Amino acid sequence: MTAAIRAIYEGGTLRPLEPLDLAEHTVVRITVETSEEDSERREWLEQCKKTLASAWANEADDVYNVLLTK
Repeated sequence: MTAAIRAIYEGGTLRPLEPLDLAEHTVVRITVETSEEDSERREWLEQCKKTLASAWANEADDVYNVLLTK
């Protein structure tokens, strides 16, 4: 079973915010990703957006799109 759930960290323990359909003593693997955006991630996303915009929004594509309609 794979599930993405929200949890809260309290007193050194992760506590799920919703019930889990697991048997007692089931061993699980946990990947922790905080939900707050950090400035480094925000900057990385902004740079990706600029790079994609420059690759997709160019005159060569406009000419190609016109030729496709003929």
